[in-house]
Amino acid sequence: MNWKGDKWRERISKKTLLILLIGVFAGIAAFSVTATTLQATDTAEFCSGCHVMGTVHESFKESNHAHLKCNDCHAPRDSTVSKMTFKARAGLGHIYMNTLGSEDIPDVLHATAESEEVLQRNCVSCHEPSLRNIDFKNAKDNCMDCHRQVPHGNRIYKPDEWHQPQSVEVPPTTQ
Repeated sequence: MNWKGDKWRERISKKTLLILLIGVFAGIAAFSVTATTLQATDTAEFCSGCHVMGTVHESFKESNHAHLKCNDCHAPRDSTVSKMTFKARAGLGHIYMNTLGSEDIPDVLHATAESEEVLQRNCVSCHEPSLRNIDFKNAKDNCMDCHRQVPHGNRIYKPDEWHQPQSVEVPPTTQ
């Protein structure tokens, strides 16, 4: 098999070359659309598009976490696969609740056990340097037990029951 010069063109048919080129361009287009979609759906503006999240977004904009994206806290950051899987499941649930199940949307939204675990890991991940300087004698097991109002600290949209501790136990993250 001699691949020098133009001999390789004789071995690959025009149809095969066309299919290969179309595949490469389709792959580039799919990657670009996916990357753009993922970036757009990571913004607070996108998340606040659902009517139930409007007041959540308003309080978030006033917090010292306002420079973050929603998924910096609300989605796993350990791998792209886990983030995308988690985000897809949550997104499908949100679509269902905001289209077919709108009467079932509770006034008070609480994180699921899985979401609480993700929030805990992400709090610890970002604030780990600060945690070294804290005496944990009286500390709770979960950041949310004391910091439930962060970063949506404004009580505008939260009835008193929202601020009550949940019975969800999340194992502390060790590193």
